[in-house]
Amino acid sequence: MPLTGASVSTNLRLVIAYEDISGWSALADGRRRAIVATLAEGPRSVGELAAEMPVSRPAVSQHLKVLREAGLVSEHQEGTRHIYQLNPIALAALRDQLDTYWRRALTNYTEILSNDADERGVPTKQRKEKS
Repeated sequence: MPLTGASVSTNLRLVIAYEDISGWSALADGRRRAIVATLAEGPRSVGELAAEMPVSRPAVSQHLKVLREAGLVSEHQEGTRHIYQLNPIALAALRDQLDTYWRRALTNYTEILSNDADERGVPTKQRKEKS
């Protein structure tokens, strides 16, 4: 079987090969979401994160690499320790995207309800009053 991005990523769960990773893709993994939740409490070293997770330190490092490549976390060094923290700008961008999706969904829902009321010949205001 030839190695492709899909085959590598499928057979090696922590390896995402041959693609740019987005913040949403990075957060698709539950362990990475747990790391983000922990980092929301404050910066942590790899060792501190690994102590709080049910996975090995190398696995945490791989997850942090994915999060860093997606721009969701940044890292700095203090002596021999690598300290990770959330990137608030990247998280704000994801929140903005989610807010946009939410507003669109609510607008579409409102339009569906309005069209449904129009088709039944009952004004929306009267339907609300009857409820």
